[in-house]
Amino acid sequence: MTAALVDVESVSGDEGPLADLVEASLRDLAGIAVERDGNVVLARTDLGRPRRVVLAGHLDTVPIADNVPSRLVDGVLHGCGTSDMKSGVAVMLRVAQLVGTGELEPSVDLTWVFYDCEEIEAARNGLGRMARERADVLRGDLAVLLEPTYGTVEGGCQGTLRVAVRTTGVRAHSARSWLGRNAIHAAAPVLARLAEYDARTVDVDGLTYREGLNAVGISGGVAGNVIPDECTVTVNFRFAPDRTVDDALDHVRGVFDGFEVELTDSAPGARPGLDRPIAKEFVAAVGGTPRAKLGWTDVARFGELGIPAVNFGPGDPNLAHKPEEHVAVDRVLEAEAALVRFLS
Repeated sequence: MTAALVDVESVSGDEGPLADLVEASLRDLAGIAVERDGNVVLARTDLGRPRRVVLAGHLDTVPIADNVPSRLVDGVLHGCGTSDMKSGVAVMLRVAQLVGTGELEPSVDLTWVFYDCEEIEAARNGLGRMARERADVLRGDLAVLLEPTYGTVEGGCQGTLRVAVRTTGVRAHSARSWLGRNAIHAAAPVLARLAEYDARTVDVDGLTYREGLNAVGISGGVAGNVIPDECTVTVNFRFAPDRTVDDALDHVRGVFDGFEVELTDSAPGARPGLDRPIAKEFVAAVGGTPRAKLGWTDVARFGELGIPAVNFGPGDPNLAHKPEEHVAVDRVLEAEAALVRFLS
């Protein structure tokens, strides 16, 4: 299944053919209602169970790098999306197949969400669109996002925001620089504060999150003979989920007190939610020691809806987006077995 998914190119924005394939594979399964909304494929059971689990995964990949079609070599499948996250999508489809054929009688009702445009700007994210327009289809007692975690439960996620820190000056001819004021030089204290910043490490609901405040871009300059009158340092703050976006922005503004700070992008984090009984059951079935998700994922969208969510998938996150992306077949089978144990 993973190989078949990888062999259908689905770079963000071009998921249609793969969504068609996923939809068709689900339509033949008994007891599973299937719906198509753009390039989002939704499926669900209605078995009258007291609890519902949502399985979610994105269909898109970053641009391919001469790594499609897939190649199976010595128990390792190579190809674009093998790790992030078509192996996770394959596990979702396998569970649906087992339910639809009666081989698995789940103790919960299930919702599957296969969505588009995760790898590009948030405004186009299919799961985000569902959360905004049709939040009812995402409702459940637990959501499992099959992002690559190398078979380990990763709880919650960091929040993220980007700001533009601006300095201004006065233009002048560089031969007579004393008649101007250099905005790039004025940014030196901004960089010094970043270099001296002591990032916080904090425990949130039993998991350890490490924050980071870093310059990720700098721009300024007019011409090779002009003293610049403007400079912008782009700063990214990855913050623990005990902070809201407003809390995080207030903190960043405090770090750069005295400078112009403009928020350009933000997304909230998500608390782990592993204290919920159903989440504890998931961890027990999967095994291992949960860790914090050091990064942002779509679990945050479920968190905003008040649904505890975890990241769990067979892929290795360190291989995501690399030309040499691959996944071990054993990891895919282990993820399937773990999910079936929980659902049973």
